[in-house]
Amino acid sequence: MAERISRALLPDNTSVADDGMATFGGVRTDDLVTQFGTPLFVYDEDHIRKRCQEAVKAFPDGVSYASKAFLCKAIAKLVHEEGMGLDVATIGEAYIALQSGVPASDLTLHGNNKSMEELRYAVDNGIGKVVIDSFDEIDKIEHLYATTRKPIKALVRVTPGVEAYTHKYVTTGQVDSKFGFTVQNGQAGKAIERAKSSGAIDLIGLHAHIGSQIFTSDSFRKSTDILVNLAEHFGLPELCVGGGLGVPYLNDESSISISEWGRIVHDISNSSSATLKITSEPGRSIVASSAVTIYTVGTIKEIEGVRTYVAVDGGMHDNPRPALYGSDYETFLARSINEPREQKITLVGKHCESGDVLVKEGDIQDDLVVGDLLVTPVTGAYGHSMGSNYNKVLRPAVVFVQGGKSRLVLRREELSDLLNSDVA
Repeated sequence: MAERISRALLPDNTSVADDGMATFGGVRTDDLVTQFGTPLFVYDEDHIRKRCQEAVKAFPDGVSYASKAFLCKAIAKLVHEEGMGLDVATIGEAYIALQSGVPASDLTLHGNNKSMEELRYAVDNGIGKVVIDSFDEIDKIEHLYATTRKPIKALVRVTPGVEAYTHKYVTTGQVDSKFGFTVQNGQAGKAIERAKSSGAIDLIGLHAHIGSQIFTSDSFRKSTDILVNLAEHFGLPELCVGGGLGVPYLNDESSISISEWGRIVHDISNSSSATLKITSEPGRSIVASSAVTIYTVGTIKEIEGVRTYVAVDGGMHDNPRPALYGSDYETFLARSINEPREQKITLVGKHCESGDVLVKEGDIQDDLVVGDLLVTPVTGAYGHSMGSNYNKVLRPAVVFVQGGKSRLVLRREELSDLLNSDVA
């Protein structure tokens, strides 16, 4: 039986106009395209605010938005207005956050290979916390302290040896990881002791992130249990459990909520004799399902007995996840969102790559024609943020919708933008 698109995958404030057209935040898809063109990222602003509020309630000791999921000035302002700090992994992310008006004290700097420039930037700008990831980084911090005499408030990142059940490219908590200090071989303990004894470091706690797209509670339970015991042993007051909460991308997927995740972590920490400050860094679960990408169908190529290729005006430059991870998405026509999707297609982009596949085995309404507006939901995280100018394609615009109004937050690139750094 042909399935309709699940409403659980759509932004909270999605509705259907009388003529069947999908409407996001009170704005019709065709009106958005008329004004802003395609490809187009559309974010439901109230959806994001609701997830931020849920996260702040679930982690009252402190919660930061993992900005790598999607970052621009508008989103930085929004999450901070809702009481969240920001997790930044580079000078670039820190710069955007600061330019948006987020106080430096509300930023946490990550990175497995921070340069002296990045650490100096953190000190000079008063960034709130640094997550220490290696012994070499401790050396750099102590070298920097020799001239600044300003200790860095820090967490030590540990790898608890918990292998999350997700794609191998987004697992980070197993023993074999480029991130952090391993608990099992004693590295974590040595790093904690060294950081505690260093005058250059004000060590306030531990950090761990075991991966992304984690759908079950088991991995979070195991990781938190290890971390709580470690923090208690070393007398550290704060424990950041990172992020990684899974988000459904397909009709038949489901996941625990941010609130459920918070309860799991707090239940374990409350069993400890120590009083711990529990913080977190969700990203994908805040923004992923808040957005859709709208494309225009350019060609339909049927290979009888094989498959039907549907090519749109976007591709791996606006959503590299399928090419990188084999990620799947649903598809539907904007003009008939409630109709069953009876036709099987392979959705592809416009790049000179056979691997430029957005949806390998998708479903679409059977009256698909060239010129249709085709939508892929759950594209709010790691689409625009991981995008590129491959083939010198221009990056799409991003709009926020709310209460029947739309606002441009990132303009579509122009041809002249391609020469911004070209000095020949």
